[in-house]
Amino acid sequence: MSAHANMLDAEWLEPDGSGGFASGTIGGERTRRYHALLLTASTPPTGRLVLVNGAESWVENSAGRIPLTTHRYLPDVVYPDGYRHIAEFSRDPWPRWTFVLPDGAEIMQEILVPEGTGETILRWRRLRGSGPCKLNVRLLLSGRDYHGLHHENPTFDFNARCIGVKVCWQPYASVPAITALTNGAYSSSPEWYRDFLYTAERDRGLDCSEDLASPGVLSFDLDRDGGAVIVLRAGDAAFGDAEPYAESLAAVERQRRSDLAPLARSARSYVARRQNGKTVIAGYPWFADWGRDTFIAMRGLLLASGDLATAEAILCAWADTVSEGMLPNRFLDRGEAPEYNAVDASLWYIVAVHDFLALCDANKTPTSPAVACRLRDACEAILGGYTAGTRFGIGVDVDGLLRAGVPGVQLTWMDAKVGDRVITPRIGKPVEIQALWINALRIAGSRWSARWNEAADNAQTAFEARFVRPGAGLFDVVDVGHVSGAVDAALRPNQIFAVGGLPFVLITGEAARAVVEAVEAKLLTPLGLRSLAPDDPAYIGCYRGGPAERDGAYHQGTVWPWLMGGFVDAWLAVRGRSSAAKQEATVRFLAPLMAHLDAAGMGHVSEIADGDAPHLLAGCPFQAWSLGELIRLRRMLDLHD
Repeated sequence: MSAHANMLDAEWLEPDGSGGFASGTIGGERTRRYHALLLTASTPPTGRLVLVNGAESWVENSAGRIPLTTHRYLPDVVYPDGYRHIAEFSRDPWPRWTFVLPDGAEIMQEILVPEGTGETILRWRRLRGSGPCKLNVRLLLSGRDYHGLHHENPTFDFNARCIGVKVCWQPYASVPAITALTNGAYSSSPEWYRDFLYTAERDRGLDCSEDLASPGVLSFDLDRDGGAVIVLRAGDAAFGDAEPYAESLAAVERQRRSDLAPLARSARSYVARRQNGKTVIAGYPWFADWGRDTFIAMRGLLLASGDLATAEAILCAWADTVSEGMLPNRFLDRGEAPEYNAVDASLWYIVAVHDFLALCDANKTPTSPAVACRLRDACEAILGGYTAGTRFGIGVDVDGLLRAGVPGVQLTWMDAKVGDRVITPRIGKPVEIQALWINALRIAGSRWSARWNEAADNAQTAFEARFVRPGAGLFDVVDVGHVSGAVDAALRPNQIFAVGGLPFVLITGEAARAVVEAVEAKLLTPLGLRSLAPDDPAYIGCYRGGPAERDGAYHQGTVWPWLMGGFVDAWLAVRGRSSAAKQEATVRFLAPLMAHLDAAGMGHVSEIADGDAPHLLAGCPFQAWSLGELIRLRRMLDLHD
């Protein structure tokens, strides 16, 4: 695609399969603290460190000195302006730019992170032009936590060790060394680059300036056939010669990517290794692996794509983390104990196990007895723990429904919190939790033990009696605050899971139609469902401001693309799954999401958008469950890559 001005802020992502990644914008400007060339996970997929933030590169030829990079400095100054020379950008098979210089010369630049190597390959080659052409590259280094920012200080070590074709730096004793394998010539020239401005951080109300260190300059003659090559990695590792080494990695990666359809390649970005197996990264650039997100996302990312092996590895790894009937909601970055603070993560796990086993059955590829037993035991432990009662008031009430919640703790997916204030506490019996609970019971009753069927029937009867509002959809929460009979009638999207998005439907007929019509009328947008109806006094239509303002809007009207999968499933359930209905759903609901794939995170779907038109994109530009539900939606509509 041509690099038009309105696309320059779109972002590319190159994950390494261990939680690390390289990322940036098409225009080259680093707009986030997370944009980097070498960002590695020291305890995969967490413990992320930024080692090489970016580069300052320029060409010297008959036209003079021409920049290829773009930076923004405080107070708001762009220098240099290399983006003006970008003629074309492609993200396939990896990010690749074509620069056209004033004398007509063309320079190609590419950035590649081969899966599983922890390395970043930077390559430049002259495509057109003649005469002397020198490329100079200054790597911009830090050595910081990926959530942090770096500032000038006297302890940064600029010294380099040059060993053959390797240049090594150890900025700080507490972080890994940085090694560059190169076919260029290195000259020491220590400099601090001060006051970089990250506009995305500024817009989020966060600290937004940084100083980076550049120990020296790498110089290359682009007249030579091999062009310029830099291979970056953490640690002082052994390499071969730069050009053949980089090309061998690129050839393997090119073949791997060519074997996958574009959406499958994007889906693969979220799979990462953990010490005990594999997991799913919830979103880039700032999320790690979250339980709830993992089990929702994998239904599309892995199961809809038929990747049973990876799905099995993830489900088995998480099976070992069940505690008192709960699965962790998230693992922390620095090795602390995982957080068991979600009522729904464990239930989504059972749904994912169901979908996995159903696909195994359909493909006639049964799991081993050991794996089947392991998954069954984990699901039974979850149901047993919830039945007996567990943390945060989670347990089965006398009506058979699942109650949950204590003041000050956010347990559902609507989990925003500002200080000690939970924005949407939803204490009591939230509607989607009941849908998940009844589904979990029916899954266990149909696959493992009939003893769960009576509990499912009792909960189903109570659900129909207590949640249905004739002609108006469903209550969002009943027994609010654990007060019998208290209800929350706010129009939120959570009720959709009683009609679609889960293996077993809770309501049908006019009650189901009322749910879909209410959600479609007030919550549906081209990019997903609003989290609260616009006519609600608590509605906030724009996700803007600092952390407190944004968290306050997170589930109070903000649009969530991941909800579109459940909505379309429910819409088809009441409309009928005819080819005509699927065609209408494809045009109305799927097409806008497909168009979004090149709007923010290239090849991916954003985390959220504004509730108000024009629904500006926000949050993570690369979100696992957003993409996963898009892929699942395509399969639902009989569309295949």
